[in-house]
Amino acid sequence: MDKIICNSKIRENDEYVKGSLIRDSIFKLIKKDNPDFTKNCYITQNEVNRYRNIQLKKLIKREKGNFNELDKAVINAISNRDVISDNIEDDLNKDLTYAQKIADKVAEFGGSWVFIFSFAIFLFLWIAVNVWILTRRPFDPYPFILLNLILSTLAAIQAPVIMMSQNRQEDKDRKRGENDYKVNLKAELEIKLLHEKLDHLILSQNKRLLEIQELQTDYLENIIQQLTTYKKEDVKNKK
Repeated sequence: MDKIICNSKIRENDEYVKGSLIRDSIFKLIKKDNPDFTKNCYITQNEVNRYRNIQLKKLIKREKGNFNELDKAVINAISNRDVISDNIEDDLNKDLTYAQKIADKVAEFGGSWVFIFSFAIFLFLWIAVNVWILTRRPFDPYPFILLNLILSTLAAIQAPVIMMSQNRQEDKDRKRGENDYKVNLKAELEIKLLHEKLDHLILSQNKRLLEIQELQTDYLENIIQQLTTYKKEDVKNKK
């Protein structure tokens, strides 16, 4: 199948697009590679998408100077009409190991008011039992050496577990940031493309309106000439 057809007329369909319907920025790119391409020529939709990718890359380079893998993903999403926003939570929680799930639960419980109140009640009961209830033979008399050992062990175990969960949280935040960046970049490029489409439509409509106005002016001039001729003939007949 020919990518560009200029010498024959074909019906517009899903495979071919007429040159007059292509935005000016993309039309110029096609014209640069194919000097014989005109508004009356037809080009395949795949070729239009390829030149659209080139134009998108130029837009990104104009804004940033270069582009990375995220930018390439955005360009492909725009070209293929894909939805780029992802559900980050589902992706991150899909392949969790048993240890990671435990780390998340420990971090969630350790950072809650339930843990604070539970720990305060535990300390109060421990001290109360050893000071007021078991006054003669307490299992952990003041200064509560066994309690200090338990608290130190708990802190030593809890700290790395919470850090593991925080590392996963940082990974979540990074992926959320990447996803937000892709969504914002796609929205910005789509808005620019939409503006180009509107400018192209307005320009096309203005040309058509101008042509209609010129035709109407020609009709008016013909009518005026006919009226002038009729008046002259009427004056001659009266004489």
